[in-house]
Order: sequence, then C-alpha cells, then structure tokens
Amino acid sequence: MDFLQLLSCACIIFTVGMFTTGLTDLKKMKATQSADNVQFLPFLTTCLNNLGWLYYGLLKGDGTVIFVNIIGAFLQTVYIATYCHYTKEKRRVYTHTLLMVSVLCVAWVYFTLVIPPGEAQLSQLGLTCSVFTISMYLSPLADLLEIIRTKSVERLSFSLTVATFFTSTSWTLYGLQLGDYYIMVPNTPGIFTSLIRFFLFWWFGAVIPQIPSYKLIQI
Repeated sequence: MDFLQLLSCACIIFTVGMFTTGLTDLKKMKATQSADNVQFLPFLTTCLNNLGWLYYGLLKGDGTVIFVNIIGAFLQTVYIATYCHYTKEKRRVYTHTLLMVSVLCVAWVYFTLVIPPGEAQLSQLGLTCSVFTISMYLSPLADLLEIIRTKSVERLSFSLTVATFFTSTSWTLYGLQLGDYYIMVPNTPGIFTSLIRFFLFWWFGAVIPQIPSYKLIQI
C-alpha cells in the first residue's frame, strides 16, 4: 500500500468516525422522544457541505471524496429526518430545510448550466466548497471565546476534538499529496482549532479538575 492509499484509508476512517458522532444525538432523541437540547443547524450545514463535496468528487473522479461524502450525506439525512420527527418546532425546521433545498437547486443550476464544463467548473465548485468548509471549522470560535471567559470546558467534546484533528490532518495531507489545494487549504483550519481545543482542555482541565465530563457539540 503506497502513501496515497494509506492517506485515503485514513481519510475514510477518521471522517466517517467523525460523522457518526451524531449518533449520540440520535440516540438521545429516541430515548427522550424529544429534540430538545439538540442542535439542528449543524446537521443541515454538514449535509449541505457533504453534497457540495460529493459533486466535486464526481466531477474530479475522486473515489475517496465520493465515498466519504455519500456516507456523510446519508447520515446527516437520517439525523435531519429524526430531528424533524421529534421536534416541537416543525415549522422552523421545515423552513430551514426548504431553504437548504433551494440553495442546492440554485447551486446545481449555476454549476451545471451556467458554468461551462471543465476546469472552470471544477475550480469554482472547489472554491465554493472550500469557503464553506472553512466557515464551518471557524464557526466554533465563538464557543471557544465563551470557554475562555467562563474557564470551563464542559461545552467541548474531547473525543470529537480528537476526531476532528485526525480528520483535518489526514485530508490536509491527502490534498497536499494530490496537489489539490481545494482539499488541502480548507482542512488546515481544522487542525489549528483542534490544537486550540487541546490547549483549553489541558489548561482549564488542570485549573478545574472537578468537571467530570464533556458535552457533545457539532462542528
């Protein structure tokens, strides 16, 4: 097995592992018969991100990108459907879901019918997916500022932080190996935000040792 194949396997294992962290929320919703205290937007934005990268993988013919994002889109769809079933705020959820579908339709028309096929189509789609992925990685920074203010890491999930670090690192190396900056660049912030979280666990975990567990958050 060469280095690229090894990176491909690592990307699949770590990314699918990160996607399955949502199973915790799914089990919680089924156990309580409620969607209270479960965030909906991370499911929606992650699904949108998966579908964008799936299209990119199809255009480029990258089996690793295709496989990972098929699984990711499927799991996020399951999470969304479960949330819709148990939530009390169905109108808000349906509105957000309809908005996502509308965005997908507009994006499909633009990238398929407006942009000519070829390098320009692939480049613009890659740039759009990269910007969206970077924004998803940077979105928890508000939580990090709150953690610094309260000096408490109970809002963070250590296992999710580990998964994010290895996932970001494997995709960064994979993109570097392929010379694909649309894959490499957007995953680099995930490494840095994970390192910041590790530091916060070390710093505030040592300052406040009585905190026994960490709550799951979505990226």
